[in-house]
Amino acid sequence: MRVLVRFFAMYREIVGSPSVEVEIPEGSTPEDLWHKLCAEYPRLPQGRPWVAVAVNRKYIPGQSRLNEGDEVVFMPPVSGGSDMIGITDEGLACDDMLESVIDDATGAVVVFVGTVRGFSGDKAVAALEYEAYREMAEPKMAEIAGEIHSKWNVRSVAMKHKTGRMQVGEVSVIIAVSASHRKEAFEACQYAIDRLKEIVPIWKKEIGPGGEEWL
Repeated sequence: MRVLVRFFAMYREIVGSPSVEVEIPEGSTPEDLWHKLCAEYPRLPQGRPWVAVAVNRKYIPGQSRLNEGDEVVFMPPVSGGSDMIGITDEGLACDDMLESVIDDATGAVVVFVGTVRGFSGDKAVAALEYEAYREMAEPKMAEIAGEIHSKWNVRSVAMKHKTGRMQVGEVSVIIAVSASHRKEAFEACQYAIDRLKEIVPIWKKEIGPGGEEWL
């Protein structure tokens, strides 16, 4: 079957064309298609450098099946944000996240910082332990960034979540969204943390005087 692949920004310059038709086997996924493109255009970055994939103008997971005649767009990194999307076991710094989303067209940045609190309901909490399915979590976080770009006129999105054991007061997640105007930045940042809680495979264990519990 044949699909139409459209290219933008750095990918268009690498391929030398705004679009190409590609022959792929039945049942192929966007991941399969990207590997084929990398073989035909060796200058394309290997692995999965795109922040999201759109098929027929809708964002879809990278493992969805493609159909004859689909229009596929691999979204290149925006304003360096893709380098600041992911899971880490290192400490998180607001300054790094803030710097990664600001450019000359930025008029507002909204930053969400999640910290470990010392209670959960009526239970005392001494620490939290976070665990993530990194191979799925990072593509899902990139998918959220793609959704945000499709819904709001934002400049860039940065999103990092820490794993491992964390003490009360320690930062567990930071999300930064930049835009030309504050309304889009506020709305997009709220969406990002709510969506992260919904679809990103990250689990936490509460540790306290009464014992330990995975949530």
